[in-house]
Order: sequence, then structure tokens, then C-alpha cells
Amino acid sequence: MKPVVQVALDFVDLSRASRVAAEASAAGVTWLEAGTPLIKAEGLSAVRALREGFPKATIIADMKTMDAGRAEVEAAARAGADVVCVLGVASDATIRECVEAGRNLGARIFVDTLGTADPVARAKQAEAMGADIVGVHCPIDEQMEGRTPFETLKKVASAVGIPVAVAGGINSESAADAVAAGASIVIVGGAVIKSAEATAAARAVLQAVETGAAVRTDLYKRAGEGDLAEAFCRVSCANISDAMHHSGDLPGIGAVVPGARMAGPAVTVRTLPGDWAKTVEAIDEADAGSVIVVDCGGVGPAVWGELASHSALQAGLAGVVVNGAVRDVGEIRAMGFPAFATLIMPTSGEPRGHGEINVPLRIGGVDVRPGDWVVGDDDGVVVVPGAKSVEVCNRAADRMEFENRVRAEIEAGSTLARVVELSKWEKVG
Repeated sequence: MKPVVQVALDFVDLSRASRVAAEASAAGVTWLEAGTPLIKAEGLSAVRALREGFPKATIIADMKTMDAGRAEVEAAARAGADVVCVLGVASDATIRECVEAGRNLGARIFVDTLGTADPVARAKQAEAMGADIVGVHCPIDEQMEGRTPFETLKKVASAVGIPVAVAGGINSESAADAVAAGASIVIVGGAVIKSAEATAAARAVLQAVETGAAVRTDLYKRAGEGDLAEAFCRVSCANISDAMHHSGDLPGIGAVVPGARMAGPAVTVRTLPGDWAKTVEAIDEADAGSVIVVDCGGVGPAVWGELASHSALQAGLAGVVVNGAVRDVGEIRAMGFPAFATLIMPTSGEPRGHGEINVPLRIGGVDVRPGDWVVGDDDGVVVVPGAKSVEVCNRAADRMEFENRVRAEIEAGSTLARVVELSKWEKVG
């Protein structure tokens, strides 16, 4: 089949899903998916609403069926779904029941190989059982770890003769790659539904699919180990804290230089109040791009000032965080060096040589280990465990993209409470 773009409406509110569906349709998208979150939140009324609102579109019900195949396919098809999705990890009996029910009611069956041990083998089995479409799906939790679906897509597409769909962080830059790898159905979620201008975003993806050429985007990309500093600086500390389930901030530590941003792996220093020897020595030990994190108990005298900042700037360091005091604030601000601290005072201590470099710290109940990522902006400082840095960075970007869409809806004349349908989700009792 000629490649098509399918927009996954992964909302939990039908009103928002319908608005984005209208914007995507205005760009020329003809495949609209009632995503699993939407179906779980709103039921099959979401499918009915899409069928009624977009009578000429191909409507996909992403049921992720695991059992009771006949009942679920019949319910979705009668609600208006043209395509119904069943998981490839379901039993053969369930997949066969879905296929039979789909044939009876004129619905195509899409077998999603998500979670299968051998996606190629399962795709071939699904084809043999009569599936109309097989899908290669990199789930969102794996996308956050920097994974992509393309290698598996190539293998599956070369192994079956039915259309292959692909999902997993596709955007206008990667949509053409998806088609080149064998996809007939390019499923796009966040790159459209989180866009402040969903029509333009959908049009860009359609252009990429139709022309085979990437359309550049600055958003909806996932970071890897090699570009974390830049990626962390694109998001806010608030986004990062949200990504870590509202945690990770160093309480009481704020920006010395308004507007300064920093992100880098931690070089840690534990020292006594006022003893700045190890603090300064750490500059010589740190790699370019690092953030020095100093714990001197949250009190003065100052262990960091203008000359230390100048030295760190010359060494290419990303910034400094002091659980204690800094001084020479005017000079630090003039040079624009990202510094964050608990206190500001004019008095410094003496370099007595006590303390340690690159040891675990605990500041305000938050662990800071050498190599953890430390990010700072006007909201303060957050610490991201090194082992989860890629995942948290990508989840923060996902949160930022979500907020971009909400902001656009507010600016279009709504309010925050109405956009997120707050009253519907408030805890009762």
C-alpha cells in the first residue's frame, strides 16, 4: 500500500483528542487512532466520536487486546473502528478470534508485536493467521532510554507480505527513514499531538513520508549519552523534577546569576565551612563540561568567589553548586558564570586543605554522586542519577512538549483548568 500517516491520539480527554484530530485532518491526515489511553479513559465512546466527526477517515481502535478477542473486536467495530489492534503476545487462539470477528464485521486486524520475544517470527505467524497489518512498536518507556524501532522494522518488513506499521518516537525527521525501512503505516504521536500547531506538524510529517526527505524539527527528539548537556539545557529544572516524579531538587539552593543555565556531570567536594582548598583543587581535576558540587554544611564563610569562577570558566566547566556561601557576586554575574548557592556573603575562609574530592554527598536529603547530572536554572538545581540520565532527560523533554501544547490551548482562549479538564480528575472524598 502507499505509505500513510496515522496520528495516535494518546490523550485521556476526548475533547482534546477531537481538537487535535481536526487539526491533523486539516493537514491531510486520513488515519486517526483512538489511542489506548483515550479508550481506557473514555471508553469506546471515543471511537464513536471519531467516527461521527471524521466519517471519511480510517479509524483505528488501539485496544491492545489480550483476551476475549471476539468480544473486543466486535465492540470496537460496531463503535465504528475500521482497524482494531491486538497484541502479538496474546495467544494464537485470541488472535484467530480477532481475525474471524474482524472478517465478519469488515474490520482489519492489526497485530502489534510490542513485547514479543521474536517480533519477526510473531509477525510471520500473525500473517499466517490472517492478520491484515503487523506493527513494530518501540514503547514510550523504551524510547525514554534512547531506543528506536528501525532495526526491527527492517527485519519484519522483509519477512512478511502484509502492510507493516511502525510506532515509537517518529517525527518529521525520522518519518522518511521509517518508509525507507519498509513501513507502510507511519504512526506519529507526540510530534503532532504535543505540537502547539498540530496542523503544521502533521503537514511536515506527511511531506516527509510523501517525498522521502526529512523535514527538520527542533522538538520530539530523544537524547543519547553523547548529547545530554545540550538536551538538558533545552528543558527546565521544573520539567526534570516532574520527570523524576516531583523530586531531585536541592532545597534552599538558588541561582546567583539570574538567567544562567548549566548542565553537566558532577565533580563532588566535601569540605569544612570556609575551607576552600579542595573546592579550588577540584577545578584542576574536573573535565570540561563538569559541574563542581560543594558541600560545606550550608553555612559560611564563602568557599567560592570571583577568582574561582574565572578559573572554572577558563577550564570550560559548566558551573558550580555550593551548599554554603559564595562571594564576589557582582563579578561572577559580570562574567556570566553559572553559580548556585545557599548563601551570599563577603567573608571568605582560609584554604586549610581539609575535605575530599569525588566522594558521595547528601545535600538536603538528596544524594549527589560523582558523575550524576546536575542541572540548574532560575528555579534552582536538580540532580539526576547518572544511571538514569538519558531516561530522565527524555522524559523531561516529553513533559516540556506536553506543556507546549497546553500553553497553546490556553492562548487560544481556554484556561488551564478547562484544558486539562481538572474537575474530571480531582480526587473525590
